[in-house]
Amino acid sequence: SDWLVTDIPGSTGASFGQEIVCYENPRPAVGIHRFIFVLFRQLGRQT
Repeated sequence: SDWLVTDIPGSTGASFGQEIVCYENPRPAVGIHRFIFVLFRQLGRQT
């Protein structure tokens, strides 16, 4: 499963960002799964 959200405002949550890839539940639904979260902070708006 993948989930990709960009342009998340610093004062809100991921639901206010732009969803590029929708979240899907891991398959198969049983067993051990890894979750990796990668966040990058952008200090200013790029032009």
